[in-house]
Amino acid sequence: MLMNTVKRLLPSTLLFLPVRPIIMFLLMSGLLSGCQHFPSLFPDDAKVLNPSVSEQVSVVDKHEFTLARDQALFGSLATITVKDNDTLPDIARHFGLGYNDISMANPSIAAWTPTPGSQVLLPLQFILPDSPRKGITLNLANMRLFYYPKQTPDKVFTYPVGIGRDGWNTPTGLLKIISKTANPSWNVPESIQREHARKGDALPAVVRAGPNNPLGNYAMRLTVSHYLIHGTNKPYGIGMQVSHGCVQLYPENIETLFEKITIGTPVQIVHQPYLTAWHEGMLYLEANKPLQNHKQSKMQLMKQLRQLSSKKHATIDWKKVERVLDRADGVPTPILENSPDIAEITRNALPLKHPDYFNHQPVIEAIKADDWAIRVADFKDETKAQQLVTMLNHQGPIIPARKVAKDHAFQVIAGPFKNKTEVLAVAKRIRMDFELKAEPLKPGQILVN
Repeated sequence: MLMNTVKRLLPSTLLFLPVRPIIMFLLMSGLLSGCQHFPSLFPDDAKVLNPSVSEQVSVVDKHEFTLARDQALFGSLATITVKDNDTLPDIARHFGLGYNDISMANPSIAAWTPTPGSQVLLPLQFILPDSPRKGITLNLANMRLFYYPKQTPDKVFTYPVGIGRDGWNTPTGLLKIISKTANPSWNVPESIQREHARKGDALPAVVRAGPNNPLGNYAMRLTVSHYLIHGTNKPYGIGMQVSHGCVQLYPENIETLFEKITIGTPVQIVHQPYLTAWHEGMLYLEANKPLQNHKQSKMQLMKQLRQLSSKKHATIDWKKVERVLDRADGVPTPILENSPDIAEITRNALPLKHPDYFNHQPVIEAIKADDWAIRVADFKDETKAQQLVTMLNHQGPIIPARKVAKDHAFQVIAGPFKNKTEVLAVAKRIRMDFELKAEPLKPGQILVN
């Protein structure tokens, strides 16, 4: 079934290149949900999402929150309207969300080529994991980190993270920070060296600080050998299972967290896909899809819900519970009888003004006459060409790209590059990550067949 999905992603519209997309291509192309189908949150009236909330605002809380005693649910759902050249990853990063957050909450919207005018739900409402509010808690199930500063116990800071992929799983348990390093070098474990060597991508024993270092600018070592909380040079993998087990944050988030954290800070790593909270007399349930290597009993959840409702003599709408579990979209939803459904709480979400520019959105330079370039692929379908362009523009480090209309088709051209050496290095990355055989273009050859 996965291969059928791959074929739908890159059908016969690719004219001349052999294509066999590998896992990174799948991850970065919006296929994280695999073969599972998610019902749309925005059915027939998608463009009239907020009829009861007309005034748009510019700012919404996304990282720092003040909590009342025993408060477990905080934040606000929000919406934004897509404009030309927007992508869900750019929107997500601007508003402090990961790829999983925004893609699961908006299953009917194409991540890399959303239709202008579409309404995007921003799931900026969170439920705290069931763990001590001390130091750092990381919930693998929704790929989110929570930091409780000792000096201000009524505060919580939250950030999206990337975690270990299947086979390189991030460990659970109680750990602590044992060291902090700015501009770290990466001492490549032998297991990772062997993995890359098998793919024909040999790595040195040590990768020095710089744009090619996957640790980014900051790293904090954990008590388990070889595991870190660190930045990244591939920021659009945040909210995905893409690492060799380490925990990754956006560069701007790790910089903030690095300054706040002290050596010895406890780090509790849990896997809690089902989160509950009472808020203003209402019981909320947040459901996330459990990770591959973790089992989570729904029967245990049902028992917990019965206990919670019994204590307050409340009546649960069990059909609504099943719908929340089926969606598994990470959106906290009220589940008592006669409570608002997902469509209603979405309609009442906070409408946000579209910023002039999303923070950290890639800016692509024009290719000049004396620049080198790369012809990556040709497509008959403009949307497929644009999808590959946006994926290249969000690689780490960035591979600048654009689509060029040519002979009733669309070429994907990467560049500008300074020289042949740089071109060959980027062409190798494209071959490794996308399994596309790119064609180097000398200065002046950009539009030549």
